[in-house]
Amino acid sequence: MACQSEADTSSGQTKSAHTPVESLKFLPTQDVLGGAKRLVSYPQHGIALTSETGKNSALLSGNYGQIDYRTDESQLLLATVDLDRQQALITTYSEAGWSTPVYLPQPDYKIESVCFYQDQANNAFLFLVGEQGHGEQWLVGHALTPIAHPQRVRGLSLPPNSEYCVVRDSHNQLFINEETVGIWAYDASPEADLQRAPIAMVTPFGDVIRSVADMSLVPGGIVFMDPENSSLEVYREIGSTWQFEERVSLPELSDAEQVSAKVQNNEMTLAILHDDGVYHTTLSWPHVAQATDNSLPVLPAMAETAPVPSLGDAADDPAIWLHTDTPENSRVIATDKQGGLLVYDLQGNELQNLPVGRLNNVDVRKGFIWGGDTIDIAVASNRDHNSLHVFAIQPDNGEVSEIGEIATISDDIYGLCLYQNDQDQIYAIANDKDGRFFQYLLSGAQGTLRGELKREFAVNTQPEGCVADDRTQQLFIGEENKAVWALAAEADASSEMHLVLATGDQLHADVEGMALYQAENGSYLVVSSQGNDSFVVLDSTPPYTYHGAFRIGFNTERLIDGVSETDGLDVISANLGGEWAQGILVVQDGRNRMPVEKQNYKYLPWSAVTEALNLKH
Repeated sequence: MACQSEADTSSGQTKSAHTPVESLKFLPTQDVLGGAKRLVSYPQHGIALTSETGKNSALLSGNYGQIDYRTDESQLLLATVDLDRQQALITTYSEAGWSTPVYLPQPDYKIESVCFYQDQANNAFLFLVGEQGHGEQWLVGHALTPIAHPQRVRGLSLPPNSEYCVVRDSHNQLFINEETVGIWAYDASPEADLQRAPIAMVTPFGDVIRSVADMSLVPGGIVFMDPENSSLEVYREIGSTWQFEERVSLPELSDAEQVSAKVQNNEMTLAILHDDGVYHTTLSWPHVAQATDNSLPVLPAMAETAPVPSLGDAADDPAIWLHTDTPENSRVIATDKQGGLLVYDLQGNELQNLPVGRLNNVDVRKGFIWGGDTIDIAVASNRDHNSLHVFAIQPDNGEVSEIGEIATISDDIYGLCLYQNDQDQIYAIANDKDGRFFQYLLSGAQGTLRGELKREFAVNTQPEGCVADDRTQQLFIGEENKAVWALAAEADASSEMHLVLATGDQLHADVEGMALYQAENGSYLVVSSQGNDSFVVLDSTPPYTYHGAFRIGFNTERLIDGVSETDGLDVISANLGGEWAQGILVVQDGRNRMPVEKQNYKYLPWSAVTEALNLKH
C-alpha cells in the first residue's frame, strides 16, 4: 500500500497551525451543503463548515468539543458537546442557517465524545461516552430532524479508559476505544444486550503496539491512531474478522490522537489532528463494498401497555379478547409470570391485576358452558400448581374473574393454547418443559370445573408456543430450538407431526409465541423468531409459504421503544376501530426501554404488516 505525505498549503491548514482544532470530520465526497468538505470544531470559537480551499463559513459560535454528524444534500444534523455547559447538544444546518440547539440534560460525568447512530427506520440516536466508563444512548430525532425532548434509552457500562466512539449504521455497530487495550464493537441497536467483541487489540493480544485513540470508518475497514507509538493503524474487514493491514509511522507529529478519513476512487484521504495543527496524507485503498444486514422491514410500535408489576423476566404471553358488540372495547389479557394475570385496554392502560400466581401462557375462547350460562373464558398455565387456571370474561365489559383450577399430570407446566371444535367443545393443550403435551377437554355444565385428559404426545426437546386453528382443526406447536410443527387438533386424531418451518436462515431459535391472523382472503401464522428479534409470517395451510419477516422498532413521534426478546404474541383480524381497522398484533417486549422499565407489551396495527410484506387483506 502506498503512503504519500501531503504538505497542506490551504488556508485551513495554515490557520490550524495557529488556531487549535478540537475536532474535524470530513463531509461526504459528493457535493453537499454548497460544496462544504469538512466540519471543524475550534475551541473557544465555534463549529464551521470548511470548503476545499479551507474557507470557513456557517459559524456556530461557542466552545465545543468532539463532533459527529449525519447529512443529506441539503441538511446536516450535528451533535457536539458544549464544553462550557458540559452538555451534549443537537442542531441542524441548512440554507436557513443553524437551528436552535436542543440540549440533553447535563450528566453527572464529563462527556468525552458523542457519536450518532441512525437505525434502519431512520431513528436518530446519540451515544455519549464519558469518563470512568460512563455511557448513555439517547433517542434524539427522526431522519435529520431533532425531537424537542430527547429521550434517554439506556445506560451503558463502558471500559474505564474510553474516550472515542464511532458507529457503522449499516451494520448496527458501535466501536469504542479502550486506550491501552484495544477497540471493541457493540451492537448499537437500543434493544440489544450490552455485549462486546474485539476488533483490534494491543499486544500481546493483538497487533496494536501501544494504544488506541480516535477511529474513523472507511468502506471495508477502520483506521485509528496509536498516539503512544506515533502511528496510524489500518485494519481491513475480511468476512467476519478484522485484520491488521498496515502501520503508518508519524514520528514528526506530537500527540496525534484524532483522525478523519474518507474514500473516493480507491484512495483514502486522511486528516490527522496533532498539537501543531492538521496533517494530511493519502493511502491507496482498493476495497469491495461490504454486505449489510438490514434486510428486514422495521415497523414502529403504535402503542404499549403499562409495565407489568413484577421485576425481571416477567411479562410473557398475551391473548386478545374481542368485545363482540363494541370491538373498540376489546381487551388484551396477558400474563405476569412472576405474579398473575393482567387486563389492558387497546390504549395499553392496565384495567385489572389478578395476583393469582405464576401464570405463563394464556388463551381465550367464547362459548364455554358454565352452569346454565354461556360465557367467555381465559385459560392460563399456572406454574405454581402445574394446573390449568380458568377465568371468566364478562361479555358486556370484559371484566375478568377467577373460576378455578384444573390439576394436570405435568411435572413442569409451561406453554398453553386452546382449541374449540365444531361441536363447541373447548380443549386446553398444555405442554411440559420435557417435551410432553397434554390435551384436556374442559367442562363446567354442572357448575363444577373439570378437565378430562384426552390425548398425550411429545416432541424431543423443550416446547412452549402453540396455537390451534379452529376452522381447519390444525394445531401448530413450537419446538424452541428446532422447528414449528403441525398436527391434527382433534383429541382422537393422529399425533403425526408435519414440518412447517425449521430453524435456520428464516426462523431463528428460540421459536417462541405464535398466533393466527384469520381473514376472508387468507390465514397467516405469525411466529416469534426470538433469536433475531423478528416475527415470521407464513401461510397457515400447506405448503406453508413463507411471506417474510419484520421487526418492531422505535416510534419517535409517540416516544415508544422497539421490541426485542419476544416470548408470547397474539393477533386478531377483527376491525377494532381506528388504526386497528385491519386488526392488531400484540407482542411481549423483553426489554422495555426509554426509560428502562419493567417488561411490557407492544401493539402494532396489522395494516403495517400487510403493507410491509405485501399480504392479502
